[in-house]
Amino acid sequence: MSTALRLLPALSREHRERLMSVAREVAFPEDGRIFEAGGTADRFWVVRSGTVSLYQQVVADRRISVATLGPGDLLGWSWLFPPHTWDFGAEAFSPVRAYEFDAARVRTLCDQDPTLELSLTRTIGAILAHRLETTRAALIEHYARHGRSGDG
Repeated sequence: MSTALRLLPALSREHRERLMSVAREVAFPEDGRIFEAGGTADRFWVVRSGTVSLYQQVVADRRISVATLGPGDLLGWSWLFPPHTWDFGAEAFSPVRAYEFDAARVRTLCDQDPTLELSLTRTIGAILAHRLETTRAALIEHYARHGRSGDG
């Protein structure tokens, strides 16, 4: 699942340039964990190449993939809302290159430019609405296939 809405192209040129002024390029190896649910959300990424799997831990020894992100997709939104902890885990499905953004620096940019903050919030909100629907569908499909384990 790749979202139709992309963060960077959705921003005005001026806002995109301001955001990119605090970006740095990073890489993650195939099968590398990027973050775990419950961890501190202090950064986010825009995928440049490769694929990332977002997953939800359903029981201690089993997790399910709820989304697959690719080039242009936003990875991480929990940095935007307190308590700034990850809701899902993320793992590189293939080698990944991405732009990484330090959340504190981006929040400072937003404090300095409320129109940037509004644009980011609206765009990320639209991305989240789409992801919520696809995640819900993935969980329903998983539940339909596997049923309730342990209920009896």
